[in-house]
Amino acid sequence: MTEAGPFAADPPLTSVPSTETKIPNVHRTLAHALAAAARGWHVFPLLPGGKRPLRGFTNWERAATTDPDLIRRCWSRAPYNIGIACGPSGLVVVDLDTPKTDERPLPPWDRPGVNEGADVLALICLEAGQPLPFNTFTVRTRRNGAHLYFTAPAELPLGNTTGRLGWLIDTRAQGGYVVGPGSFVDLPDGVGSYDVIHNGPTASLPAWLAASLTPREVENTRRPVSAREMLARLGGRSTGYVYAALRSEVQHVLEAVPGARNHTLNAAAFALGQLVASELLPSELAEQALMTAAQTIGLPWREAATTIRSGLTAGALQPRGIA
Repeated sequence: MTEAGPFAADPPLTSVPSTETKIPNVHRTLAHALAAAARGWHVFPLLPGGKRPLRGFTNWERAATTDPDLIRRCWSRAPYNIGIACGPSGLVVVDLDTPKTDERPLPPWDRPGVNEGADVLALICLEAGQPLPFNTFTVRTRRNGAHLYFTAPAELPLGNTTGRLGWLIDTRAQGGYVVGPGSFVDLPDGVGSYDVIHNGPTASLPAWLAASLTPREVENTRRPVSAREMLARLGGRSTGYVYAALRSEVQHVLEAVPGARNHTLNAAAFALGQLVASELLPSELAEQALMTAAQTIGLPWREAATTIRSGLTAGALQPRGIA
């Protein structure tokens, strides 16, 4: 194995803790670092008891690794906390925090029952008509908040946000990192461990959340893909049938009148979602065709993205084959 970067050098002695009274032992943090890497997540060492990268890891996003040999060498030296670089790992992590002492929500979140980030997310889901996105890999943070891990959408360059979704909700994606499970943080603003509380698969980031997190400059420069471009990529015996169905649903959207456009788009997405579930139509092509039609008739990108994803998801529950 060829070693390069900060993993190749021994850490400075000042980085190694003199006591481990409140810090998990080296074998536990090593096991968690290896477990994260086994999921394809790129890890790098944080200061023991802290949240900042170890000295020498200034370019932590590039240095982060999934190489088990490098990980064993590094974490065998000391019980470093674990940083997970979200960008290289293909992750979007939603951070649901808890308030600090005397911290209270401001409008529009000062409502009964809203006491922390998880309550805000529940309210957002309720108002958006979306299910709670809790069926994914989840970590309890040191102050009894939560990190929800999602697979990032490949077509959207999502970055970090602070409060964009709502009070006490931050997100980390490209250019950001999170403290991984197995870590223990001892800082003035909170002491505690990061523990896995739902060890399931990492779900895809819901499309309606992705739309809410899409930067305006990205939203405004997305080039719609024409139906001709997409249909040229289809093949096999179902091409004619799929072409007719796709063309018909796109035409319905294009002919929708103001006041019925969103409903028509949802119905078209439902119909195409049935074909997607039957593996007759790639989901990407359905989404792009519907988005092209939606933008042609003037629907806002965020609104259209949410409607399309909702319709496709509902249609996928009732697959439809070739008659």
